Amino acid sequence: MAKVKSAIIVGGGIGGAAAALSLARQGIDVMLLERAHEIGEIGAGIQLGPNAFSALDSLGVGEVARQRAVFTDHICMMDAVTAEQVVRIETGQAFRDHFGGPYAVIHRVDIHGTVWEAALQHPNIQYRTSTTVVDISQTENDVTVYDSEGNSWTADILLGCDGGKSVVRQALLGDGPRVTGHVVYRAVIDKADMPEDLQINAPVLWAGPHCHLVHYPLRGGSQYNLVVTFHSREQEEWGVKDGSKEEVLSYFKGIHPRPRQMLDKPTSWRRWSTADREPVEKWGNDRITLLGDAAHPVAQYMAQGACMALEDAVTIGKALERCEGDAAKAFALYESVRIPRTARIVWSTREMGRLYHAAGVERQVRNLLWKGKGQPEFYRAMEWLYGWKEDNCLEPR
Repeated sequence: MAKVKSAIIVGGGIGGAAAALSLARQGIDVMLLERAHEIGEIGAGIQLGPNAFSALDSLGVGEVARQRAVFTDHICMMDAVTAEQVVRIETGQAFRDHFGGPYAVIHRVDIHGTVWEAALQHPNIQYRTSTTVVDISQTENDVTVYDSEGNSWTADILLGCDGGKSVVRQALLGDGPRVTGHVVYRAVIDKADMPEDLQINAPVLWAGPHCHLVHYPLRGGSQYNLVVTFHSREQEEWGVKDGSKEEVLSYFKGIHPRPRQMLDKPTSWRRWSTADREPVEKWGNDRITLLGDAAHPVAQYMAQGACMALEDAVTIGKALERCEGDAAKAFALYESVRIPRTARIVWSTREMGRLYHAAGVERQVRNLLWKGKGQPEFYRAMEWLYGWKEDNCLEPR
């Protein structure tokens, strides 16, 4: 197979922008196609582990990301019923020394902007918005995508980075989502509206029966991200819509006043009904593959969705480099390391959701799981996740 010289990327989110930058840095001409009228992000905060910063460093944007992020002192889980601490993992200097990078929180708009600004400056990257891809065809030598207006683009390879409801994945695999039945509300509130006793420089998770809350600072502590999750009483359909404070309050009747006070603070809410997909053994073929949520949509319980997309982007660039631009070999290598790792994330995330929402005796057992454990034990347990680096990204982890 001839060396890859051109690529089409469908989707301009965090994964698509990072993939464009990764390929362009290998000398590949990239055309990025985005359905929305402008390229950007919506939503609120996300968390970035050391693995995400390793990926950002590899893409040449690590320092800019660090300037826009808030470095946390620790990560902790609290029991939302008793307000007692269940587990606390320190993320200060010892954590950074161990993993070679920090733990941080950042507004989704800021992390996307960090990657996209660099992509915009790269001469090998072109993009087009308001472009809805409706069909894909390929030959032995190239791949072509067609949009709803009758336009087409042809390149050597195609990366589907078009999110959980990926058109590219549907064309390749045709599988359906797994609706979790969990509903997520997200809001951002100003520091002045955040209760003083909850102004903590850390992601704090309050685990309750069939529900949980998360909060952490954003943008230098001037804002706070608030995420509320519960098991819905309704038959849910995957999607986003406006929600109501009344619905949220109806799911949090048995929790302690300290976390409950947050529920009165947001003035607007967006309601996400979540879904993931069952991991599969293959994402694409010799000229097409998937990346980010298109490849492995995952719930938010391990805060690894964006981190995995960034890892994917770096890995696919490194695979093309190692395979000297042979797409078939590079995609096979990329999928051989990324599919097992991201499948582990999907399945581990489901288990974390179960732990967070434990009730009754299961909740009591959950609260005992980490008793007596020290920070070195926590760090060893997270080595498989946070120990990912550019120089080991082509090895199974």
